[in-house]
Formats: sequence, C-alpha cells, structure tokens
Amino acid sequence: MSMKRSVVRSAAALAVAALAGTAAVATPAQAAAPAMTTTLAAATVSSSTTGGTITRNEIIERAKYWLGKNLTYNQGGSYPDSDGKYYRTDCSGYVSMAWHLTSSLNTVGIADSADTYEISRSQLKAGDVLNSYYDHVILFDKWDDAAHTTFSYYSFGSTPVKHITGMSINASTIDGHPNGDYKALRYSKAVDGVTDGGDMPVAANWDGGAAGNVGVFRPSTGEFHLRFDDGSLTKLSWGTQGDLPVAANWDGGAADNVGVFRPSTGEFHLRFDDGSLHKLDWGTQGDLPVAANWDGGAADNIGIWRPSTGEFHLRFDDGSLHKISWGTQGDIPVAGNWDGGAADNVGVFRPSTGEFHLRMDDGSLTKVYWGTQGDLPVSANWDGSGPDNVGIWRPSTGEFHLRFDDGSLTKLFWGQPR
Repeated sequence: MSMKRSVVRSAAALAVAALAGTAAVATPAQAAAPAMTTTLAAATVSSSTTGGTITRNEIIERAKYWLGKNLTYNQGGSYPDSDGKYYRTDCSGYVSMAWHLTSSLNTVGIADSADTYEISRSQLKAGDVLNSYYDHVILFDKWDDAAHTTFSYYSFGSTPVKHITGMSINASTIDGHPNGDYKALRYSKAVDGVTDGGDMPVAANWDGGAAGNVGVFRPSTGEFHLRFDDGSLTKLSWGTQGDLPVAANWDGGAADNVGVFRPSTGEFHLRFDDGSLHKLDWGTQGDLPVAANWDGGAADNIGIWRPSTGEFHLRFDDGSLHKISWGTQGDIPVAGNWDGGAADNVGVFRPSTGEFHLRMDDGSLTKVYWGTQGDLPVSANWDGSGPDNVGIWRPSTGEFHLRFDDGSLTKLFWGQPR
C-alpha cells in the first residue's frame, strides 16, 4: 500500500454503551460469498447492561419507551422497560429506567448516589436531570435555543409520561415545583455517543498528499467539512440526517473519498472522484460502518462491525464476506494499516478505558492508550510515514488529538463542539 493511500479510518458511529472487557480474538472465517447487493442477516440493536455505561442517545430512547403508553402515575406500581425489567411508575423510577439502573431510586437516592454529581445548568446535556431533593426529578432532553434559555424535558410527575418543550430555564416553577429547588445532576456512567447529535469525525487522505487529514460530517446539513493539508476547508454535500460517515479510497484514485452508511436501509452510499454515487447493500440497523483495504487490492472496501456479536463483517473486492471477532459491546470500530503490511486491519476503541485494541496481521493484539470517556476515534497516517496512527475527536471541545509514530500529540480544532 502506498503512503498516499493510507486511509481512514474510522467510521464514527455509536449508539451503544461503553463497557469494559477484553477483545475477543478469532481467526477470520470466510463465509460463502454473498451477492453484491445482499444485505447481511438482521442483528439485534445492542443496548447497555443494567447498571453499566450508557450513551445519552440510549437514555433518551429508553425514556421514549414509556412515552405514549398512557401509564398511570403510581408510586406503588411498576412497569417494564423494553427488556422486561420493572421500574417504579413515578418520576424517579422513570429516571432510573431511562438510566438503566439496577433498581428504582427515589429523588434522595438520585441526589446522594455515588454515581451522580452536580453540574452547572449551562452544562446540561441529554440524559442529565434536574432534581428536587425531596420532591421531583425531570430528565433533560435538549436545549431548544442556542442561548440555553429554553429546554425540553421528559417527566413522569403525573399521568401520563410527558415530553415538554419550550420550558424557560428561568421560570418560577418547572413541572409544578419551585425552580430554586432543582439541582442539575449528571449520571457518571452516561457518555456521549457519536449519534447523540452534532458533528461526527472522519479521517482520510482528502487531497492525495503524503499524510492523512481530518474532517467532520454534519448531519444537520448533510455536509462533510474536510480539512486539507494547507488548512483550507472543502465542503461536500453527501448524506442526510441519520446517516453515519465513512471515508476511504473507493475507486483507486489519488485521493480518498467520502461516503455514508444508511442504517435505515443497510446501504452504503459512496462518492467516487467524479462525484458519482455507488450503492452497496451491506449491514443492517444497529451495525456500525468501517472502511479500509482489507485484501490489499487497488481500491478500499467497506465493512460493518456488529455490536450484538462483536464481529466485523468485511467485504472483499470479489464481494465475499470475511468475519473477524474483535471487541465487545460498547466498543467503537476503527480500521487502518497498523503494522505496515499489504492489507489493512481492524480495531476497536474502548471508551470506558481509553484504549485502542488493534488487531495485527498475525491476529495479535496491540493496545494503545489514547483518549478518554466521551471521545470518538479516528485513524489515518497523520505523519506520512510508517503505519497508520490513531487519534480521537473530543466533542466537548471540537479538538482532534492525533497520535504520531513517536507517540507525540498534535491538536487540531475542527468541527463544532457539542
């Protein structure tokens, strides 16, 4: 593989919780070659474990599960979540359900828990709470305006569960209780996921130079914002809300290309150098996309990582499927040429430990500590020499933290902080 084509390679996609664990190593098993446009078998969308790390996106999705069911508010009653676990049917039981706790806490228990801590109201994010110590708790959804003066929230303070929008953060009462009684609290096991709104990081060699470049995909506008070697910005309209970005050299040209994976259809929409669209059916809802040169051919290939099984399903040039077991639920997939061989390799980033677990050509594991909870992984050849490198994008600051071959750190501001 030439240094100019050292690409990607992280798809940034995660709607699953980050769980600690050791990567499972397996020899790739080649399955019967599917037709080019055959969608892989459906997988169950992964979720957090009870009492484990959970993404903000999943917290909100769990909150929505009780919405519209016309449940009766009853402190002595209970109702199951989507997995069949029962929680108390009141405000704090509702938050306990959304957070996927082991049991239903009350408002005092939420405030005094070792797993919660106070934050300023300006820091509120999806999945945080406003908690009145003895009386009530509501689940924060999102800010409704850029100035952070109005917000949306979920509440089970009376029958039924409600989703309220346009609430003033300065109102005298919030959900029927004095504003001043509320404290903003954060669940320490809640983490930012790629799909929790805002920019998503990508990386590849956009301009055919010696080194790889960073970029972001902005779902709200369907635009890629790509950074070239000279620091200039190039925008490409490709994709839409709900898509997950990928990037690699789809057509074997001098520079890499953008693309998206559309979970709703299980399709990759790849952009070639001439601006044309190439569609491939590969994967299904719940899968996370990756791309790299799996077989050492002239062009790069697509693939998915299935969180429910911890398997990579990689598509080779001839359309065949190759499976590799690597990683566990909560990991985020990455890909790159970690060892300088003819073909690229898979890997995962484990947010709970801040570790990259990279698989070498011989199946061995190399760990690299880089990043922390809430960061999103990227990979490419940042310094134009040797094998590819890892990096992270930090949503809270809009910074890329890129690791060079010598272990040094280079920071780049690119994208909108969340």
